[in-house]
Amino acid sequence: MTRARLFRYSASALAVLALAWLALRPTPVPVDSVLADTGDVVDSVEAEGRTRLLDRYLITAPIAAQARRQVLEVGDAVAVDQVLVVLDPLPAPALDPRARAEATATADAAGSQLRGAGEDLAAAEAAAAQTASELARLESLGERNLVSREQVERARTLDQRASREAASARFRQATARHQLEAARAALALGSRARSDEPALELTAPVGGVVLRRYHESSRPVQAGEPLLEIGDPAAMEIEVDVLSADAVRLRDGMPVQLFRWGEDAPLDGRVRRVEPAGFTKVSALGVEEQRVWVIVEITSDRERWLRLGDAYRVNARFELARREGVVRVPTSALFRAGEDWAVFRVLDDEAVLTPVALGLRGGAWAEIGSGLEAGERVVVHPDRSLADGLAVRLR
Repeated sequence: MTRARLFRYSASALAVLALAWLALRPTPVPVDSVLADTGDVVDSVEAEGRTRLLDRYLITAPIAAQARRQVLEVGDAVAVDQVLVVLDPLPAPALDPRARAEATATADAAGSQLRGAGEDLAAAEAAAAQTASELARLESLGERNLVSREQVERARTLDQRASREAASARFRQATARHQLEAARAALALGSRARSDEPALELTAPVGGVVLRRYHESSRPVQAGEPLLEIGDPAAMEIEVDVLSADAVRLRDGMPVQLFRWGEDAPLDGRVRRVEPAGFTKVSALGVEEQRVWVIVEITSDRERWLRLGDAYRVNARFELARREGVVRVPTSALFRAGEDWAVFRVLDDEAVLTPVALGLRGGAWAEIGSGLEAGERVVVHPDRSLADGLAVRLR
């Protein structure tokens, strides 16, 4: 056999072997992958809520009268003691003895409420002074590292809450004073038989804005009929309804981030109260759910949310736990391997089954306690056909 023929036979045999190897070798499975990195893992609960004013005041007619045309529009600012509604007397008979006795009793009750509101205000202001003193003392100790930072933060939260409660007590006292004046005016006006007496002016108990008006044109109104609603937009809070299973994990003072309120940057807040009673709500899928109201106070600067109004929708994210600077992977890379959790590492174009120990899980991320290092490539959304040692191809 000549050398040329031997070369041709050898080349043909090598070509056949190469074709057989290409035909029989396993086809690499295309996979999606990411690199395990170092970052933060946050366990949170997200729910939808809405804004509401902390203090609302409904102005009602103390007696049956003729209300003059309302000149205030919704959104107009009002000051303390500003005239809101003017009531003219109706051409009706004076109060009979029974009605006069009822009006007298109403005035006496309003006086008792005013005295009670004064006592509540004194107690609230004393509590606010005490919490402020305690905060100053703990801050001084904190600067010398004699108390923990958590104690100082807890004292600051209590001080802010006491200040708000004192402000609410002042509002309640102003409202009680307004009710007493209205009751006395009703008694004095109703005791006169003439219908040409001076008009009754209803004034604002606190400063704020007009939230709603119940009449525009002049018309007769009955005693107790709502006329105007006012409130202070600076005293805003968020009410969020969450599942009862999530509500038991929330605590007073827990940090909250408020999203989808109109701007890209979220607002900061904290849980003020988790209400103890739940309610039933039917979801969009027709499933009955037990929900709980969680009240959130906004801690961001007022200038950031000036245009946020009453009953506006927001999304609240409650931060339950946080781990910073840990090795993490997307939760879509995890799967069960027997009793343990595992991932597929990509090593030399092969899938390597790797058991891992999980730490905190939150959102789209999971903390890896052991079994994986930052920078290693893992498969996300692994297919059921993927197995240990199988050849893979990165998409």
